[in-house]
Amino acid sequence: MLALTGKDIVVIGGSRGVGRRIVEEARGNGARVLAVARQQAPLRQLQQAIAGVQILSLDATDEDAPLKVFETLEPSILAICAGAFPPAAPFHEQSWHEFSVNWAVDVRIAFNFCKAAISRPLPAGTQIILISSGAALAGSPNSGGYAGAKRTQLFIANYAQKESDRLGLGLRFISLAPRIMPDTDLGKHAIAGYSRYLGIPAADVVRSMASPPTSAHVATAVIELATNIGRVEGNTFIVSGRGLEVVPQ
Repeated sequence: MLALTGKDIVVIGGSRGVGRRIVEEARGNGARVLAVARQQAPLRQLQQAIAGVQILSLDATDEDAPLKVFETLEPSILAICAGAFPPAAPFHEQSWHEFSVNWAVDVRIAFNFCKAAISRPLPAGTQIILISSGAALAGSPNSGGYAGAKRTQLFIANYAQKESDRLGLGLRFISLAPRIMPDTDLGKHAIAGYSRYLGIPAADVVRSMASPPTSAHVATAVIELATNIGRVEGNTFIVSGRGLEVVPQ
C-alpha cells in the first residue's frame, strides 16, 4: 500500500512551483488530490500531466474560498503554498503597494484557511501545513514586506494551533520555512534580485547559499510530516538541502 492511500490532500497554489511538486508527490504516494489555483490554464495542464488530479480555479484571497474548497474536497491534509511574487528592490525604492503585496495575498490566504479550519471545524486529525519561507526567520532586505508577511504566517499557524488545543479540535498546524529554492520561479526571481542588489553574478549568489533546497526537498518534507503525524515533534521547520530542522519555540 502506498504511503498516502486513503488520504485526501488539498494543495492551495498547486499549479506551479512547490505546490505542483507537492501535488505530484502526493498523487504518486496514493492520495486523492485537489489542486487549487487562480488561473484555469495551468490547472488544466496539471490535470493533463498527472492522472487523477482534481482541480479547482478560484482566488484564495476571497473570504469564501475555504468554503468552496472544503465543499469540493474536505482534506485530511491541507497544504497552503499560494502567494504573490515579492518585489526585488530595497524598501525605500518601493511604493506601499509593492511593499505590502505579500501581506495582501500570502497573509490573507493563511488567515482565511487557518480561520476556516477552526471555524468549520475540519475533522480531528487534519493537518494544515503552511509553506512560509526562510525569510520569516532570517529577514530579506531586498523584498519589501515579504519577510514580515511570511513571519506573520508563522504567527497565524501558532495562534491556530493554540486555539485548536484550547477548543479540543485535534487539528495539527505546521509551518515550513524553506530557504531559497533555485529551481522554482520564485527562487530564480529572488536570486536575480539579489544579483542586481549585490552587483554579483546570479551563480555567485547561489554558491553563497548553504545547502539550498529544491522544490522536491519541500514536497518530500510535506509527505514525511503527513505520514509521521504524532511521531514528529515541533510545529515550525526549516527546510534545506539537508532536510527538516525543527525551529525551537
